[in-house]
Amino acid sequence: MTETLEAAAPLAIDDAAADRLFRTARSVTEWTDAEVTDAHLRAAWDLAKFGPTAMNTLPLRFVVVRSDEAKARLLAHLPDGNRPKVESAPATLVLAHDPEFHEHLPRLFPVYPGIKEQLAPAPDVRDGMARTNALIQAGYLIVALRSVGLSVRPMNGMDFDGVDAEFFADSGYKSFMMIAAGVTAGEGTGHPRLPRLTLDEVAQAL
Repeated sequence: MTETLEAAAPLAIDDAAADRLFRTARSVTEWTDAEVTDAHLRAAWDLAKFGPTAMNTLPLRFVVVRSDEAKARLLAHLPDGNRPKVESAPATLVLAHDPEFHEHLPRLFPVYPGIKEQLAPAPDVRDGMARTNALIQAGYLIVALRSVGLSVRPMNGMDFDGVDAEFFADSGYKSFMMIAAGVTAGEGTGHPRLPRLTLDEVAQAL
């Protein structure tokens, strides 16, 4: 029988921060005309970059789609359901992972000399590591964008090969999701908040 987990300890952040980052934050489809600036993105990244990844690999890469021309290029590779969400958003971040992340490890993980050379002949291992850790970083980035006053809508419905050819042909990065970002208009969505599972439904104390 699963042991009932004890009530959580008091938060180390105030309720306003907890609300903005988690409790009242929503996946938004209604935006104001406010810009998503480079200052927003730099501030968000300067938080997200400190989230842990295996061996400090930091394999997440992204392009910021803001101009009409860039949006048109992205929209060509999206299903009908996601096109209006990207078209209306002030910015959409197209997230990818870098299978060549090991090239940066002498600087990012100097505590393990030779790790770059160890991973160089193992592209399948690198690809799996890069995708897993970039997905982790995507979660950090969502929270970081919220922390600088933006709202977000994560999506992964797209033609990944087409997006890679369109935006990452020179780098070899591999796309895996998008994050629409901007300032919420009104409630941001007309959909009611959906239920969530409780701790006792997802975790077991042993």
